Amino acid sequence: MRVTRSLAIGLTLVIAASGCTTSEPSLKEAAAELQKDTRLLETDDLFKNPLMKLRILQYPDKDIPCGEDGFKRVLRATADEERSKEENLDTHLDAAERVMENTLSKSLGYKLEHDTTQLDAPEGRFIKGSKEAGVSVDVYVSPEAPTWRLHAQTACLSK
Repeated sequence: MRVTRSLAIGLTLVIAASGCTTSEPSLKEAAAELQKDTRLLETDDLFKNPLMKLRILQYPDKDIPCGEDGFKRVLRATADEERSKEENLDTHLDAAERVMENTLSKSLGYKLEHDTTQLDAPEGRFIKGSKEAGVSVDVYVSPEAPTWRLHAQTACLSK
């Protein structure tokens, strides 16, 4: 009886304690992660080359209202890699997709979703990724300039 009561009390305490913790990051943590990603992108060996024409269209330095009492940060960027006249479109898109997947996963630490339905799609490719820090990224690999159109944002979080 005493053991059963102790187990019941212990289980209740564990359930109560797990309800008090949150696995959701704070806006401050997620924003810091997105700002770090921006710096890493700007200093990446490939993308800091002026020929890549990296443009940060929106820096993640402003809180944007979302949901009820929530805020998010957004990074928007483009970059371009000109296609040579000899290179066919599929080869160009495949190479551009691999470059961005490597940058996102290896340099920036995103976990990527793999979508095999878009293999060899001539209209472009989409790359999706996320981080446990509450940041997600979507990249459109385009057949026309600019080659990459990146949109990363934090989740809608309270301050």
